[in-house]
Amino acid sequence: MKNKILITGATGFVGSHLVQMALQQNREITCPVRSKSSTPDSQTPTISSIDRNTDWQEYLANIHTVIHCAARVHVMNDTVADPLAAFREVNLLGTLRLAEQAAAADVSQFIYLSSVKVNGETTVSGQAFTENDTPQASDPYGISKQEAEKALMELGQRTGMAITIIRPPLVYGKGVAANFLSLLIWVKKQVPLPLGSIHNQRSFVFVKNLTDFILHCVQNPMAYNQIFLISDGKDLSTTELLREAANALAVPSRLLPFPARLIGFAANLIGKKNIADRLCQSLRVDSSKARERLQWTPPYSVQQGLRESAANLLRNNIKQ
Repeated sequence: MKNKILITGATGFVGSHLVQMALQQNREITCPVRSKSSTPDSQTPTISSIDRNTDWQEYLANIHTVIHCAARVHVMNDTVADPLAAFREVNLLGTLRLAEQAAAADVSQFIYLSSVKVNGETTVSGQAFTENDTPQASDPYGISKQEAEKALMELGQRTGMAITIIRPPLVYGKGVAANFLSLLIWVKKQVPLPLGSIHNQRSFVFVKNLTDFILHCVQNPMAYNQIFLISDGKDLSTTELLREAANALAVPSRLLPFPARLIGFAANLIGKKNIADRLCQSLRVDSSKARERLQWTPPYSVQQGLRESAANLLRNNIKQ
């Protein structure tokens, strides 16, 4: 009887938390990685790359579910000549290669970690993205994820392998990097920030809530051939997020009440419009399908997630 889970991207941010939770739940897993130097276990299987030519066959024996977290991730300033082609090679063609070989090996379920960027970049006041919205991916990363979703659903219909697609918004928690880490560091240093009057609404998901949901989908017939948007269930403005982060770090929040339109104007002048958009615009997801169809409730609150993120920052004295 097949009872093993194959997890890709096991050394990444989400993947490493997923592996830890799966082991805590006594699940049998295998986790091919791209380099033995990324893991202390010399027995860990390795793959050379993730693209249209990757051969996964030797790792798919006795696998009942593949959880595909590995991806070429979104970057703010991509230096490759053709970013869309680079994203497609890994996120579309690499994903489809794995899924085709999984179906050939009689894997019963393929869980794909996608992105809210498939839905789009922003939502208007009072509205939230749902799984039924027409995809509106606009950057190379989002487009590659959107194309992979479509290819996977077609493959599932053709082969009978169940497909589960999960689109998280910004994921945070222990080990988070990029812009979210920068915000935490600014708050920790008590840097005065002109973000005290931002009235947007953004959805987030704590990494342990996301991994709990992923494992909740494993071998769950109610998750078969479905797309899910997932979040903590509490949307925050940038101002509220920074105040919660300050509470978690046990420091005062030093937020100055600058109007969002002035922040956007200043950001445009210095070529930082993308950052201003993330700080000032809304991006909300409706995760009611995950809760109602799968009877799932996030096990951690936003405050618990931020406290764990803050504790890791303080423990490691991360600087920037």
